[in-house]
Amino acid sequence: MTFSCRDRGEFVLLGRWRRVLPTLLGLVLVAGCASVSSETPTPVSMRPSIASLRGAIERDVAGFDGVVGVYVRDLTTGDEVAIRADETFPTASLVKVPILLKLLQRVDAKEVSWTEPLVYTKARLYPGEDLLARFEDKQKVALHELIALMESLSDNTASLWCQEIAGGGIAINAWLSEKGFSSTRVNSRTPGREKDREAWGWGQTTPREMAELLALVRARKAVSAGADAYAERVLSRSWWTDEALSSLPPHVHAMSKQGAVNASRSEVVLVDAPTAAFVLCVITKKQKDQSWEPGNAGFRLVRAVTASCWAHFAPSDPHPPALGGPTWP
Repeated sequence: MTFSCRDRGEFVLLGRWRRVLPTLLGLVLVAGCASVSSETPTPVSMRPSIASLRGAIERDVAGFDGVVGVYVRDLTTGDEVAIRADETFPTASLVKVPILLKLLQRVDAKEVSWTEPLVYTKARLYPGEDLLARFEDKQKVALHELIALMESLSDNTASLWCQEIAGGGIAINAWLSEKGFSSTRVNSRTPGREKDREAWGWGQTTPREMAELLALVRARKAVSAGADAYAERVLSRSWWTDEALSSLPPHVHAMSKQGAVNASRSEVVLVDAPTAAFVLCVITKKQKDQSWEPGNAGFRLVRAVTASCWAHFAPSDPHPPALGGPTWP
């Protein structure tokens, strides 16, 4: 079975898409809604120290055969854990977060129509098992549908189209620079970044910067109050719940984006814990285990670090990670 391929420096994930059927899109659009835990919150003053969280994460990371970057920040106190947090890593599909935000900026500025139908053609088909690639030639699709496919299902064909509508890699990178992001960049289909594409694939980032993108959305400082609220809703509807999200109770609201290519697994997630919001990003590179099963070392690492964070921020609301996770049914 072939699980991934690389074309013009862009990675396509195939194996995981075998679980996705066209009828799932409607379910994705209503997924991820928040509800309130009935558990009694643990006061911030009673939580373990941030040093204990760092110790737990260091134990999670110990022995991993590859390079790991982790960044965690308590959005209430500002306490953080940073392990290789400013080192460059491949984004894989995490790049779809800055693509989304630049695209929404163009919509906000009325440079892009929110309502005008777009026409899909087979010339846009990107090799893989994308849902959009199954559309008939000349099929009409709305921009918000492309965005849902890009963020919820991580559809590469839709994402490359969104990148184009956002103004391309040059425009997205200019927006990132204006916002103070010096490391996060789109490489694929971006003139002048061919060598970066060869080194990192579709995009490159650091754990700290990727986490900060979600923090800006949460603070309504990424694009505008309306655009950021929309971005939060979109990023709260991920179909890919087997890793970080499986280590969180299903009643908890979380924004997330996942990324995976052969030698790298990653996830960024902003979580509303009972006593505080926290943002977490885990990214690997040069990992030895390049399998695509749930037991992949990178996937297990993401689940473990997220579980450690949840245990720290919400000790009064324990969650067995296997419930609704990759081991079920």
